[in-house]
This record gives sequence, structure tokens and C-alpha cells, in this order.
Amino acid sequence: MPMDTPKNPIAAVIHFNPYPYYTDLVAKKPLYFDDALGMWIASSAKAVTAVLTSELCQVRPTTEPIPKALLDSPAADIFGHLVRMTDGKHQRSMKGAVSTSLKLIDAEQISTLSQQWAEALAKEMLPHNLSDFIFQLSAYVIGSLLGIPRDLLPQTTSWTNDFVSCLAPGSNPKQIEKSKVAAGELLELMHSVLQDSKEGLLATLVQRARYQRHDEQRIIANGIGFLSQAYEATAGLIGNTLMTLSRNLGVYEKLKLEPTLLQTILLEVLRYDSPVQNTRRFITKDGIIEGQMMKTGDVILVILAAANHDSTINPNPEEFNLFRQDRQCFTFGLGTHTCPGEMLALSIARAGLEQLLNKINLKSLPQNITYRHSANTRIPLFG
Repeated sequence: MPMDTPKNPIAAVIHFNPYPYYTDLVAKKPLYFDDALGMWIASSAKAVTAVLTSELCQVRPTTEPIPKALLDSPAADIFGHLVRMTDGKHQRSMKGAVSTSLKLIDAEQISTLSQQWAEALAKEMLPHNLSDFIFQLSAYVIGSLLGIPRDLLPQTTSWTNDFVSCLAPGSNPKQIEKSKVAAGELLELMHSVLQDSKEGLLATLVQRARYQRHDEQRIIANGIGFLSQAYEATAGLIGNTLMTLSRNLGVYEKLKLEPTLLQTILLEVLRYDSPVQNTRRFITKDGIIEGQMMKTGDVILVILAAANHDSTINPNPEEFNLFRQDRQCFTFGLGTHTCPGEMLALSIARAGLEQLLNKINLKSLPQNITYRHSANTRIPLFG
């Protein structure tokens, strides 16, 4: 992949090394309007914080709460209820149910399940199907937590892969059509699980959400949300950690001597090479953010990965520092839409990497890899 400068902040997501470009944005244009993209760009930690906590911003335009391409389809039935994609009192209430449900899962259960599936999938896929392994692991773990029968997990993973394409900007018509079909299958599956499951993550969500008077449709959509939100982000965390270790072999040698360092390594990778590079916000009324006049309908691209490399909050951001003091990381967001799945993602990624580092030769990992085509997630593909 060429080492030239990314042509814009969206192209940077899959660039070989976008971080010098991000550092330049933070220093020179922390919040600016990009005429070519037709949107505002927030890159510094201060600007990103201001946008993510502003009352002027929502996660969807008020004129298009559901993308037009998804209307009158099962994908719209899911999209319109996801706490990640909605605002208002119902979102806050359902977000509370989602967060509480995740907190009520026993950490040891998550760890054990992650280790079991990582070992089983590693035996089946490694060392040759590395990319399949990093994508499928989270779907198997979370699917099991939700109560999806074991024999349906491979198909569930395939449907999740097809469905997530409709959640990100830039999906093509073929991807959209596949996502609609997959959404219908996932809805049918989750309705079945809801009827049969008396325990597990979905059953817990049902209990918490119905206590807050949410209906079945919203509950099932956010059950699917557990799968879809983790799918790409966890794959990116695992893949970016592999790439980081292969380029920092001194850290890898320390890890071999002290395996407990893996958790610390993951926390620094989340800052250093974030799997979620950006998110978007939409201005709902005229107002000022960080000294800039915003108008209703304006779009802001919020570069989380650039804020992670802001030297005012993380000194020497280009350095991969295991023992970084007061590390600040925007990868899981901020404010009302902070992702509650950090513990779950770290547990799955840790189990996956433990298997990978025992079964692949990190020193021979290709350096000139490609990245999965995406406008917001950074996921290396290993052939």
C-alpha cells in the first residue's frame, strides 16, 4: 500500500499509516469544514469532546432517522430501534437496559466462553484462515451469550457479516440488499431465541427492558445490536494488535516473558491504532460548537482516532507505550452514546490473541497488508 498522505479523513481509515495525517489535522485544523466532503471535521481531543457532548448533535439527521435505502425492510426494523442509532428518552432508557444487561454478565463466564470458542475456532481455522478467525470469534461468543443454539452459530455469523454493511456509510446497493435479507433472518432467529431462552444475555435484556416498558421489537433489535456492534470492532482490535506487535517486536518479546501484559497491550492498541476510527453527528439546530457556527442539517465527522493521538492529552502519541500514564482513549466514544461493550470486547480479543500468538509466526506476518473497505472501521485483512 502506498505511503502517501491520505486524500481526506475518510480515506485515512484504510491507509497504511494515517496517524501523521491525523496529527497534522489536530495541530492545524482541529475543527474545520471540508468543502470536498461537504461536512465538518473534528479531530482534536477538545473538538471531539465538544461535539460528542453537545446538545446540538444527534446520531442521525432529524429528516432521515432511518436511511432511505433501508425503508420498508427488516433492516429498517432493526436500525430504527438500535440505541446506537437513536436519540431521545427511549434511547436513554433502552441504553440503560443494554448497559445494565452487559454489567450483569459474569466476567468469568465471558472469559471462559471466549477462551473455549477461541480454542475451538483456532483448531478449525488457523494458521491459514486468519481473517475468518478474527471476524467470527465475537459472533460465536456473543451468539452463545444471547442463547443462540450452537448449531446455528455459523449461519448467525454469516447473517451478521451481511447485516453490518447497512450500518456504516458508503454501502453499495448489493450490500444493502444482502443486509435486508440478513436482517430478516436475524429477526426471525431472535424471536425464536426470545421464546425459548430463560437465561443468558437476551433473557437479561428482556427483563431489564420490559421493566422499563420497552416492547419486544426494540428488545430484539438491540439483541441483534450486541452482535453487529462487536463484529467489526472486535475483529479490528484483534487484527490491529497483531499488526502492532509485528512492528514492535520488543513489546512482543516482553509479552512472551509476561503474558499478563496482553490486557495492557490491548488498552494501548485501542488508543494507538483504533479499530473504530470515526463516527458522525448531525446538527439539529443552529448553534456554536468550539467557536464554529453550525447550522441545522450540518454533518460532523468525528475522528476518534485523531483525538487519541492528540499530544495535549497523550504525550508522544506516536509512541506505543505500554505504561502510558493517564492514557485517554476516545475509541468507545463519549457522552450519551458511549459504547458499553469495552469489557466484552477486551475479553474476546484477549482470548483470540492468546490462541493466535501460539499458532502463527508473528515475525512472518505480512506488513504490506490491505484493510477491509470501510468509511469508519480499521480492520486488516490477512489474505
